[in-house]
Amino acid sequence: MLNNSKWISYPEMQLNRCPVFKKSINAKGQVKKATLKISALGCYYATIDGERVGDFILAPGFTSRYRSQVQEYDVTDMIKESCELKVSLSQGWFKGRINWRVNKDMKDIYPSIIAELAIIYKNGEKQFVYTDQSWECSLSAITMADIYDGEHYDCGFEESYTQVRVNDYPHDRLCAQQGPYIKEQERIIPHRIFKTPKGELVIDFNQNLTGYFEIKLNAKKGQRVSLSVAEVLDKDGNFYTENYRSAKSEFIYTCQDGYQSYKPRHTFYGFRYIRVNEFPGEISPDNICAIVVHSDLVRTGYLNSSSPLLNKLFSNIIWGQKGNFLDIPTDCPQRDERMGWTGDAQVFVKTASYNFDVEKFFEKWLTDLSIDQLDSGYVPSVVPQVWGDDWSGCGWGDASTICPWQMYLTYGNKQILKKQFKSMCLYLKYIATNSKDKYLWTGCEHFGDWLGLDSPAGSYKGASSDDFIASVFYAYSTSLVIKAGRVIGKSVAKYERLYENIVKKIRKTFKEYKTQTECVLALYFGIAENKEEVARKLADMILANGTRIKTGFLGTPYILHALSQNGYVELAYDLLLQESYPSWLYSVKQGATTIWEHWDGINDKGEFWSKDMNSFNHYAYGSVADWVYGVACGINTVEEKPGFEEIVIAPKPSKKLNHLSAKIETRRGTVSSAWYLEGDSFRYEITTPVKSTIIIDGVVHQVDKGSYVF
Repeated sequence: MLNNSKWISYPEMQLNRCPVFKKSINAKGQVKKATLKISALGCYYATIDGERVGDFILAPGFTSRYRSQVQEYDVTDMIKESCELKVSLSQGWFKGRINWRVNKDMKDIYPSIIAELAIIYKNGEKQFVYTDQSWECSLSAITMADIYDGEHYDCGFEESYTQVRVNDYPHDRLCAQQGPYIKEQERIIPHRIFKTPKGELVIDFNQNLTGYFEIKLNAKKGQRVSLSVAEVLDKDGNFYTENYRSAKSEFIYTCQDGYQSYKPRHTFYGFRYIRVNEFPGEISPDNICAIVVHSDLVRTGYLNSSSPLLNKLFSNIIWGQKGNFLDIPTDCPQRDERMGWTGDAQVFVKTASYNFDVEKFFEKWLTDLSIDQLDSGYVPSVVPQVWGDDWSGCGWGDASTICPWQMYLTYGNKQILKKQFKSMCLYLKYIATNSKDKYLWTGCEHFGDWLGLDSPAGSYKGASSDDFIASVFYAYSTSLVIKAGRVIGKSVAKYERLYENIVKKIRKTFKEYKTQTECVLALYFGIAENKEEVARKLADMILANGTRIKTGFLGTPYILHALSQNGYVELAYDLLLQESYPSWLYSVKQGATTIWEHWDGINDKGEFWSKDMNSFNHYAYGSVADWVYGVACGINTVEEKPGFEEIVIAPKPSKKLNHLSAKIETRRGTVSSAWYLEGDSFRYEITTPVKSTIIIDGVVHQVDKGSYVF
C-alpha cells in the first residue's frame, strides 16, 4: 500500500509544533478522476489551494501504534491547471503527552505523512504525485497542538520552507480504513454568557459535549483570543478545572486584520463551559458556537417514558456515548486520559449497540485489541495500548470476549467471531497461567469493583473479593468462547470441561457472598446454586441501604438484571427511579447532561468527590439502558437467530410509570415495544419486523412481522 511513496517529516523532531508540507501540482489536461490516498504518524489536515480535503477530523484516527489507516479521497473537482497540495501535521495520538509512557520506545520515530495523488486525464494519461524528497516543509501557524493541551494559532506566523526529511519507515504498517470517520455532527449556540462571582466571563452551552468551537470576529493584527474550557462550575458558581488534572485544554488565537474565523484542526475538548480569558471587544453569541465531534455513527435506539427525569437520563446516556465514541471508546473526553479503557467498553457494549450502529466502530477497535494483545494473552487495560501496562484486570481484559459476542448478537456478525476467536482463546490461556489456583483466577492485581460505594477508606476499589470477581469473569469469558466456537464450527470440548471445572471450583471456594456486587455477579453469571436465597439476600442488602445501591463498576451494569431475573422486578424499578444519592437520577437532579464517573461527582452540598478522578462525561454507568431496552420494554435477540433475525419481546411493566417505550432500528427493520398504564391494567403496543415471540403476562404469542396491541 502506497509502495511508491515515502514517509516524510520535518527535518527536526517537533512535538507540540505543527509542520506543514507542500507540493505544487501542474495538471496536464482535463481531469477525469483524481484520488488522494494519505496516512500519517500523527494527525493530518490536508488542503488543495486552501480548500480542505475530506471531512475526517483528526485523521487517520487512533489505532495501535503498529498500524496506520489509509484514507482515500475523491479530489477530482479540486485539481486545477496549477494547484498546491498542503498537509499540516500534529503529533496527535501517535506522539506527545497522550503517549508519554511509550514515547521512549519511539523516541527516534518522527511524526510523518505518506501520500499518493493519482490523476487520470480524459485522454487516458495518468499522473502520480508521491511523497518524497521533492516536497518542501515548514513550521506552520499552528504553534502548539496537543490532544490534552489544546491548540494555538498565530495568523502572523510566516512560513519558511526547507527540504523534508525522508524516513525509512515500513509500509506494512499501512492498512485500509476500517472504522467510521470522525466527523463534525452538530452545532450548538451559546445558552448564556455571564460573569461568575470571581468576575470571569463564561459561556454556557447548556450541554456537556466533545468537540471544539468556531470563532468569528473582526480584529486587528496581533490581538488575541484566549479560551479555556470546563465541564462544571463549583458550588459558588465559579469556573472549575481541577478535574482536568494536567490537561490545559486551552485555545489561543492571534488575529490578523479584519474579519476572520477559525476552529481547531488538531485537537478536541470535553466541555460545557468556556471561559473567555482574552477577546478583542465584547463577545456575543454571534462570535462563537460549539461543534460536536464524534465517530460518524447512525442513531438506532430510542427510549421514552412518562418520567421527565428518566427521559433526561436517557438523553444523558446518548450524549455520554456521543462524547466518548471518538474513534475509540474512551473513558472520558476532557482530562489527561481519554483512553480506550477495555472495562468501560465491555460494560456498555450492549447499550452502545442498541443506541447506535457501532458494528464497524467495534470491528476496528477489536482489531487493535488483538494487535496489542501480547503472546501471553495479556489484554491491555487500554486499547490502543499506549500506557505500557504489564497486567490485565478481570472485567477489563474480558472485553476481548464480551464485545465480539455482543457484536454477533446485535448484528449477526459471524466474521467478527472468526477474526477475534484466537484472541478470545488466548485471553483464557493468560488467565490460566496467571493464577495461584487451577480453575480460578486468584493471586493477581485487579481493579475489582472499581469505585464501589462499599470501598474501604482511602481506596477506589469496592469491598468485593477480587479473587471471586476474577474467577466469575473467568467462567463467563469461558462460556462465551464456547458459544463463539460453536457458531464458527470450532471444537470447544476442552472449554466445556474447563467451564464445568471453573464453576465447581468457584462454588466450592466461595460459599458466602458478602456484598451487593458479589450477590449480583453470582446471580447474573449463573454461579449461585441457591438463586432464591442469594436474590433475597441481595434484596435485603438493597433495602437495608435505603433502597439504594452500593455497587461499583462491575456490579452496577448487572444489578437490575440480577433482580428482575429472580423475581424482584419492582425492586429493580425502585433502583432505576431512585432520586437520592446514590442513583442514576441523582446526577440528573444535580443538573447533569451526561453520565458521571462517580455517583456523587458533586454531592448535595455542591462539593466535589475528588480532584484527580472526577469526570462528568463517563458513559459506563449508562449501561443501565440495556435493562430498559431488554427487560422493562422486553426487546431481546435470540442467540440461535442473532442480528434480530428472530426476536423475543417480553416487557415487564411497573405501575411506578405511566408509560415506557423502546425502539431499535435493526438490520431487519424497526422493532418497538411500548406500554401504557390505563387504569389498573397495561396496554402494550408492539411492532416487529420479523417472526417473533411476544410474551405478555406469561402468555406466549407466536407472531409474524407486523404491529400488535395487547
